[in-house]
Amino acid sequence: MSEAKKTPFYEKHLQLEGKIVDYSGWFLPVQYSKGLVEEVHDTRKRATVFDVSHMGEVLVEGPGAGSFLQKVLTNDLNRLKDNAIIYSPVCYPDGGVVDDILVYRIKNDKFFLVVNAANTDKDFDWFRENVTEDVTLRNLSAEYAQIALQGPNSVFILEKLTDISLDEMKYYNFLPEVNVAGVSCLVSRTGYTGEDGFEVYCSNDAAPGLWDALWEAGKSFELNPAGLGARDVLRLEAAMPLYGHELSREITPLQARLERFVVLNKANEFNGQKALIKQKETGMDRMLYGLEMLERGVPREGYPVNHGDSEIGWISSGSYSPTLDKFIAMAFLDPNVIDQYSEVSVMIRGRAYRARTTKLPFYRRKK
Repeated sequence: MSEAKKTPFYEKHLQLEGKIVDYSGWFLPVQYSKGLVEEVHDTRKRATVFDVSHMGEVLVEGPGAGSFLQKVLTNDLNRLKDNAIIYSPVCYPDGGVVDDILVYRIKNDKFFLVVNAANTDKDFDWFRENVTEDVTLRNLSAEYAQIALQGPNSVFILEKLTDISLDEMKYYNFLPEVNVAGVSCLVSRTGYTGEDGFEVYCSNDAAPGLWDALWEAGKSFELNPAGLGARDVLRLEAAMPLYGHELSREITPLQARLERFVVLNKANEFNGQKALIKQKETGMDRMLYGLEMLERGVPREGYPVNHGDSEIGWISSGSYSPTLDKFIAMAFLDPNVIDQYSEVSVMIRGRAYRARTTKLPFYRRKK
């Protein structure tokens, strides 16, 4: 087995005493010396930096680029203007999920896709299987470094490094060529934490210098690093799905409650459309719910969930929430036997712990 890859920020993580793990074939920090709980609080209250250079990037160009994407996306590309971004599942014909991705529209025949790290090769193969002759695909994943700057202070930090007006950049918008500390970057107002923030893409060569400049600019705003552990808790609090947990080959976007990203009446037929229409018409035997623990137990992925004496589903993601100071989880449960505020049991090592279903997300940022 080949050794995991290192991002351009690997040495920076070591200098900051990051605890390095192998994540999807990449050496990345799971946390730093302050620990996961403080990293979550720092992100919600101030600002943190995440190294997300492991994410994959694919460029789609050509006269047929729009038609190709309409076929592979469940969301409707016609909703997207230049310099705007949409989130969309990518499905197989049976409605199972290949991946969930971000689509950046640079212009009507040029799009920048951001895909999950572990799915990059699988996605690219799926795109090639569906592509037409008038479309060019390029896997740019090895060329880009990516930093996520997240938290309420992120706008103040980034504006020290660029001349563009960040206040005019709306959520889920981007600019492709922005000078950030002398480095040409793609900057988007996006993130995976539920906070305001930005994601900055640049070449691998320029990445260490950009990291240092960001750090210097962030000193007066109490900028701190954050690792994969905090990122997972933050996205759980915001009820953002993670592929392999809330989405998979066996879980459809409708079961994951992502209806708003599945345009079933889209004019252009897309992969999985017929299967998802049928699933909506016939109903589902499992759907995603939020859970709050009523007893002090840790609801980990895979634990069964019972209603009475019957097993009705399983935990897909669970953790202690530092922001809410309680244990929370997302779980796939049978909607035919519970409602939004049912009491259930999470089975932890053979013992039943009381929990209650609740609305998602657990946390929503005040605007």
